[in-house]
Amino acid sequence: MHPSESLRGSKSKSLSGKRIVLGITGSIAAVECFELARELIRHGANVQAVMSEEAMNLVTPWAMEFATGNEVIDVIDGRVQHVSLFGDVPDKADLLLIAPCTANTISKIACGIDDTPVTTMATTALGSKVPIVIAPAMHLTMFTNPIIQQNVEKLKRAGIDFLDPKIEGKKAKIADNAEIVMAVQRRLGKNDFHAKRVLVIGGSSEERIDEMRIITNRGTGETAVELVRAAFQRGADVELWMGRCSVPLPTFLPLRRFTTVDSLLEMVKGIDHDIVLVPAALADYAPEPQPGKIASGKKELVLHMKAVPKVLDAIRKQNVKLIAFKAEHGIKEGELVKRATARLDSIPLEMIVANDLHDVKPGETKVIMLRQNGRRSKACGSKASVANDILDETLKIE
Repeated sequence: MHPSESLRGSKSKSLSGKRIVLGITGSIAAVECFELARELIRHGANVQAVMSEEAMNLVTPWAMEFATGNEVIDVIDGRVQHVSLFGDVPDKADLLLIAPCTANTISKIACGIDDTPVTTMATTALGSKVPIVIAPAMHLTMFTNPIIQQNVEKLKRAGIDFLDPKIEGKKAKIADNAEIVMAVQRRLGKNDFHAKRVLVIGGSSEERIDEMRIITNRGTGETAVELVRAAFQRGADVELWMGRCSVPLPTFLPLRRFTTVDSLLEMVKGIDHDIVLVPAALADYAPEPQPGKIASGKKELVLHMKAVPKVLDAIRKQNVKLIAFKAEHGIKEGELVKRATARLDSIPLEMIVANDLHDVKPGETKVIMLRQNGRRSKACGSKASVANDILDETLKIE
């Protein structure tokens, strides 16, 4: 067994059974391709590397063969590899990913020139309507060249997906591997949330005691991140609103931050989404904030708390499908369902996702999903898989 097989599907099965051709061109970002190939494999993909001559000056074919477990295509020969991968054949590849893609390669593809193994693959894939994703990488002056931009737009009109590069100083750097993998997952995914505008509100609110101290909740924001990732992979136009959190946030998706419940209530006024999911851990009570810093050394400190408005009530005034979350701790399932049902009916909600924090750990959770029609379902496992289960149930809401 090739060493790469031990990685296959170790993160998810989202690309299982998918054959991805990874086109590598002569950008210094080609050095990232070893790990990119491995990351695709961790999600189940079978990766076939194709390299231009210039790319081989930066990364050896042997390295990419070791990364993928497949012999690298570095020349088109009598085996007509472009036809076997992208021609009118029953087992053709599922997607062509060109990462990194140079300005030269972009322009050649736009003009129908195929004088490297990578551009030949692109010409054939375009002709057979196989999906193509391009992650450009070059000097910023090259990327902003109006002719290059015209060629980028030309390829977008032809149906090719482009990932925006990271602009750092004078460089247009290749997108992060996580973003590239997400783009592949989205292009090859279910697409059952296509054209749906989804908002996820996560993290914890922070209510001020004084200028130094706050009261908050233990929410990490992890569930919100997994929900927004899953919705993006399934074709949604997604946005994330996040309070205090302790997990990395996707850098390539629309993101807004909030602190207090009051600040979030101001944001809610602008909601124009189709579906809103709220796994946020928001305060029920807030102290009367004190100016400056309360002096230390007191034997006791009494805080006067007051109830804060309910964010769900404010969202409910909007014409959206509203899915809320109910967290409890150390209660029996029957009581958890009872409390969640009361919340479901009182607002009312389209669906509520309930769990006992005793069943939650980093990366894993267990939930019960309740809908207005009385339907009840359960999900457990990784937070990524449970996020998809929640979205499955969301699609069933009339």
